Amino acid sequence: MSVLSINDLRLSFKGLRGKTDVLHGIDLSIAKGERVALVGESGSGKSVTARIVLGLLQELRNARISGDVLFEGQALAAMTAKSRADLRGTDMSMIFQDPTSALNPTFTIGRQFAEVLRRRDKTLSAETCATRAADALAETEIPDPARVLASYPFQLSGGMNQRVMIAMALANRPKLLLADEPGTALDVSVQAQTLKLMHRLVADHATAVLFISHNLGVVREFADRVYVIYRGRIVEDGPTAAIFAHPRHAYTRALLDAVPRITGAGLPDVPEVSDAFLAPHISHGSGS
Repeated sequence: MSVLSINDLRLSFKGLRGKTDVLHGIDLSIAKGERVALVGESGSGKSVTARIVLGLLQELRNARISGDVLFEGQALAAMTAKSRADLRGTDMSMIFQDPTSALNPTFTIGRQFAEVLRRRDKTLSAETCATRAADALAETEIPDPARVLASYPFQLSGGMNQRVMIAMALANRPKLLLADEPGTALDVSVQAQTLKLMHRLVADHATAVLFISHNLGVVREFADRVYVIYRGRIVEDGPTAAIFAHPRHAYTRALLDAVPRITGAGLPDVPEVSDAFLAPHISHGSGS
């Protein structure tokens, strides 16, 4: 049984000017321990898909969601709002794009870590939380966990905050990790270190991952399988090696062409993917 199974997922928002369609029948699955990437440019529907899996958009009054989202065979739509909320931070967790803004600047890392651990077990003492948090930080190769736990997020570097976020996300041994452009806000070398670290940790804990990115170059080093999304539709999917060796869709080829390559003159600008280029190859949705 898949950890996550999405079938014919559709999303629209009702506004003053009528309905805006965002997702147009998404199908996606992730097995236990599998690393799956959802790749597309900004506005393609990647992040809203992840937020539906987390149960965040279901609470919005103007959101219209249909289709099936199954977590370990259980339909999220059949759960109460409380049951969906109880999954977050326990069996499901998320790493956000900008770790500094995701952490609360008014509380120490230690206090925020304790709140995460108590999502799984509310009876944990402060001492136990501190010990488990230090162990989790040590797993992410942070050299002085005690100092980090006593620090506020603004006292740490972006790379250090990203490691803290990874440690928090994996602390309760989730079955599914949603990673929304992790490391994109960081220096390229720090981003590479972060992804390598995350790769090792999820492998150690057999955690299934939905990895969201706009960059196929990054995905190549991380994912087992890739889904390519454009304007709320999956236009191509398959094993990572096959996608890179033989991309079938024009949009996939455009994303591959947009991966920066090192030349004698340095890194070239990343080209835009134009609708004129893609028009013959895909029927457009009404928005995303």
